[in-house]
Amino acid sequence: MDNGAAIPDARRAETSPLGRDYRDLIDELTYKYAGVFSPESVRAAVEGARAALEPRATIPDFLPVLVGRFAREQLLAAAQAEGRVMKAVPEILFICVQNAGRSQMAAALADHLSGGRVHVRSAGSAPSGTVNPLVVQALAERGIDLTEAYPKPLTDSVVRAADVIITMGCGDACPFYPGKRYEDWDVTDPHGKGIETVRDIRDDLQARVTALLRSLGI
Repeated sequence: MDNGAAIPDARRAETSPLGRDYRDLIDELTYKYAGVFSPESVRAAVEGARAALEPRATIPDFLPVLVGRFAREQLLAAAQAEGRVMKAVPEILFICVQNAGRSQMAAALADHLSGGRVHVRSAGSAPSGTVNPLVVQALAERGIDLTEAYPKPLTDSVVRAADVIITMGCGDACPFYPGKRYEDWDVTDPHGKGIETVRDIRDDLQARVTALLRSLGI
């Protein structure tokens, strides 16, 4: 059992009392991670996820669903980073500024092209409210569904859990941990660009992701 400090990303912000959806989520995750994280750490992860996503929520009714997804991802990343849960496949983290274009596209392509032989995450150093709709369109043209994706803030847990970290235009926002593979990709930001340019960015990322997967033996 942890000591309540196993998830440093969880931020205990001043928020309104947790509703039924959040209490049910805490109960579910407390059961799932029994013996791995304390109930207090699970609650802190849910509260931290809510605090991180609520300011950017464009449709408040969907917020509990996104909080649930983000809290689950943070708990899994923290468990992997601390060796509490074994990793079955390599972990790749894609980071850009807004997590609304390049990193989302790269993660979706890596997941699609690897056939599940890697686990991918994406995050933003200053995430926006929604994923670029032209990015969604460009990936849909390749049969990749990004309609349920949402921008996620960069946390220490996902960096520590990753084996390979790919940055795209986010400067020094990503912390450095020895023993991990870092690459910085010079990829055009699709923000404000037309669909033809976004398609070019997609194709550029597909070539880079394919080379990355090959280098990992995938």
